[in-house]
Parts: sequence; structure tokens; C-alpha cells
Amino acid sequence: MSFKKLGVASLLALSMLTLAACDQAEKSAQQVLDKAAETAKQAIDDTHKAAEQALSDATQSVTGKEKPQEDAAKKPESSQEI
Repeated sequence: MSFKKLGVASLLALSMLTLAACDQAEKSAQQVLDKAAETAKQAIDDTHKAAEQALSDATQSVTGKEKPQEDAAKKPESSQEI
């Protein structure tokens, strides 16, 4: 009978260790998923900000609110030698 009690105790201890390990694995997986979600959200926010800036720059160029500086570089000078 002592072998039977020892076997049951060992089985219970092993079951508890397995459950504890599973709980820890679940917590670790949740942390990884949370970090991945945070990183994805940051990437989306950065992309959105860049798109807004590009749209703003494009609309300012089209409406003439801001003159592009490259126009001055393209104009030939009258005293320029060929």
C-alpha cells in the first residue's frame, strides 16, 4: 500500500508542477502577444502620421501655400556662361 500512496502523491505533485508550468507558459505567451500588439499599434500610428504629413505636404504644394525650393534651383541665371 505504501507504493500506492507514493504513486498517488507523485502523480499529484507531477500534476501540480505541470499545471504551474502551463500557467507560466500562458503568462509568457500573453506577454509576447501584448508586446506584438503594442508594436503593431505603434507601426500603424507611425504610418498614419507619415501619411498625414505626406498629404499635408502635397496639398500645400498644389495650393501654392508653400513654394518649393527646387524652383529657385531650376531657374537659370542671366549671367550664367555656356
